[in-house]
Amino acid sequence: MKKLINRPENYVDEVLSAMAQAHPDHFVVDGAAGRMLRRPELTKGKVGVVSGGGFGHIPVFAGYVGNGLLDACAVGDVFASPDMNPMLESIQFANTGAGVICIVGNYGGDRMNFDMAGEMAEMEDIQSTKVIVSDDVAAAGPDEAEKRRGVAGFVFVTKIAGAAAAAGKSLAEVTTLAQKAADNVRSVGVALSSCTVPQAGKPTFDIADDEMEIGMGIHGEPGVRRGKLRPVDAIVDEMMDMLVADKPIAAGARIAVLVNGLGATPIEELYLVFRRIKARLDDLEAQIAFHLIGNYATSMEMAGASITLLHLDDDLETLLKAPASNPFWKV
Repeated sequence: MKKLINRPENYVDEVLSAMAQAHPDHFVVDGAAGRMLRRPELTKGKVGVVSGGGFGHIPVFAGYVGNGLLDACAVGDVFASPDMNPMLESIQFANTGAGVICIVGNYGGDRMNFDMAGEMAEMEDIQSTKVIVSDDVAAAGPDEAEKRRGVAGFVFVTKIAGAAAAAGKSLAEVTTLAQKAADNVRSVGVALSSCTVPQAGKPTFDIADDEMEIGMGIHGEPGVRRGKLRPVDAIVDEMMDMLVADKPIAAGARIAVLVNGLGATPIEELYLVFRRIKARLDDLEAQIAFHLIGNYATSMEMAGASITLLHLDDDLETLLKAPASNPFWKV
């Protein structure tokens, strides 16, 4: 293991501290265990927007605390769900009287702990709702969509929820819009190499130098096919075929595209992925209304990329393009 770290057990806390030191106008480390990252100030009367999840995916989850995005985020160890307490602390902090929406990746620990946090918040008369992000089409078929993992689609759903809350919409309205985004987003990834969790000290999985795995999860969960590495256009075609088969794209559709690096893939290669996506969408007579290219939902130093498509309507497009700012997102 070659990493620029100190003691592996201090990795998460030291990174959180560094994020707050580097960006004091955006991030504050808070909570009894120091495992909540929050905004320095809140807008009174606005619906609170929170999330939480394991570390190792920056900017997801905690990296999306910011104006027009999350108000607070609970932080777990690398690839591990946060405890219920920082989730409750996040809800408590974000509540200014209008209620709180929780954006949750579809992982058992995250869901269970947010359920408990929501119940505890309700005992304090804090109203909260929850939207589950489950966008990974490789994790399960359409008839078992509730089993799909939440991956980079979290980025779009968070942006929609944050923008709706910033616009002064009610908790019910914010929840409806965030759920619409979650229902209309699809993702799939390809892994070229493993990552190494600092406290494990060795690669999470083995993959040969000349191999790739389509559909691998961001924690190293098995994909749908492992085979020899192919040219980028062929890889993108396979991934786009999966996405379009799961949710067809009609002529004239407006699509938001996220080409996401998993941590170790050069940005130049992500542009090649985007080039092929655009060609495929042009063939379908669909329009890219919004796009992001870069590292938005990582997996430590895993090499590879994911493609996320969000099917837009007027409401979603307006919210996606609404102003927001933090160190990882500027519109």
